[in-house]
Amino acid sequence: MTDPADRQTTEDRRAAWADAEASRRSTELDREEALRLLGSVPLGRIVFTQDALPAIRPVNHLLHHGEVIIRTHEGAALATALTRQPDGAGIVVAYEADVIDPATHCGWSVVVTGYCHLVTDPDDLAHYQALLHPWTDHRMEYALRIRPDLVTGLRLSWGEGTGGAAR
Repeated sequence: MTDPADRQTTEDRRAAWADAEASRRSTELDREEALRLLGSVPLGRIVFTQDALPAIRPVNHLLHHGEVIIRTHEGAALATALTRQPDGAGIVVAYEADVIDPATHCGWSVVVTGYCHLVTDPDDLAHYQALLHPWTDHRMEYALRIRPDLVTGLRLSWGEGTGGAAR
């Protein structure tokens, strides 16, 4: 049987934790800052439609002239979907990257939504192959370019007066 005093202590701890969690502030990022942060990390997640359902894959990327570049291999679901598009038409994707500190729960998250196209120009393809090296053992024949039509982001930080900097 639980001692009522122990239960009260647990409830007090939960309330204190909830108050501390609620003291974080969520601030929207402007497009420029969101893209700068996205370009500062090498890994994100691409979201696309596969068989009418959402699919998510972790991929490494680079930001080049404001566009997200990733590489993929023949037979990959996204590459297959793109090669089936008539006249190089792209497909709508979302791309997300973030840095969130697991201890403080502070950091940022950016989502880019736009059309994804195969890179077909041989010079561009060679350029991206030289700049962006795969993290897996697949041979990455394709480079994909995501044009960021919609860029959203948020920063999670300690609210003023919460003492978060000391934590």
